[in-house]
Amino acid sequence: MTPPADRLRYAYNTNGMTSHRLHDALALLADTGYDGVALTVDVAHHDPFAPGLASRTAALARRLDRLGLGSTVETGARFLLDPRHKHEPTLVTADPAGRARRLDFLRRCVDIAADLGSEAVSFWAGVPAPGTDTSAGGTAWGHLVEGVRAVTAHAAERGTVAAFEPEPGMLVEDCADWSRLAALVPGLRLALDTGHCLVTGELTPDQAVVRHARDLGAVAVEDMPYGRHEHRAPGEGDMDLPAVLGALRAVRYDGLVSLELSRDAHRADTLVRSALEALRDAERAGAGGPLRPPAPRHVGAPRGAR
Repeated sequence: MTPPADRLRYAYNTNGMTSHRLHDALALLADTGYDGVALTVDVAHHDPFAPGLASRTAALARRLDRLGLGSTVETGARFLLDPRHKHEPTLVTADPAGRARRLDFLRRCVDIAADLGSEAVSFWAGVPAPGTDTSAGGTAWGHLVEGVRAVTAHAAERGTVAAFEPEPGMLVEDCADWSRLAALVPGLRLALDTGHCLVTGELTPDQAVVRHARDLGAVAVEDMPYGRHEHRAPGEGDMDLPAVLGALRAVRYDGLVSLELSRDAHRADTLVRSALEALRDAERAGAGGPLRPPAPRHVGAPRGAR
């Protein structure tokens, strides 16, 4: 990473703009003052299985360049691979054909990220089916490590960053789980959604930033309530945004800092602007944040709450 400018760089996830055409969404973000876009590759925006992917990606790269927007690529499409089952199949699906479909999709996303010049491509584990062996060395972890190694190797070949995101309720749900996976997959980076720390309670969001400063490949900072996996706009949950943004400045993070508000597409016309204003206000409040890990504090998030 290069030394950061005097402020953080913000992006907005297109999964929160699904009522906008991608062309219009990008213009709105640029006009509002965002530095980039977190592109969720999906049926609504840049479908990776529609015809003409290479030419469409090249055109998108030109548009991002004209608008002055950086990018990351997100892979959390809900029904792209299976219209009847959310987020399925995954890297921990028992069926080999299902895992192969997920891996093909992730490789396509890596290629899109490379062709766009994106900073990273973010992906996650998936939820093991009931009865699956999730122990260390068990079936689910074996499938996961195999798939993550393949994605990370392909990303290295394409010159982009593979960033793995812990997701509450999935096989890898917190930073401790990520560390265990990263020890088995050299070169893997962390896609840290700081709001998830309020759900799992393992670390506070600012602690996670400081502890994993050298691991960060992508960062998201939407708000959440303690113990509930609900993505909310800044100020609508329990996130200490000044502390988190202050920590990101303190560790000199210069990647895009994104908002993922996938259930708020109906108000994107106003939320895109108000969220950016809230982030900038919080960043000013948190300037000069901690240079070392803060003292642990109890966040009151029962680990099982989702």
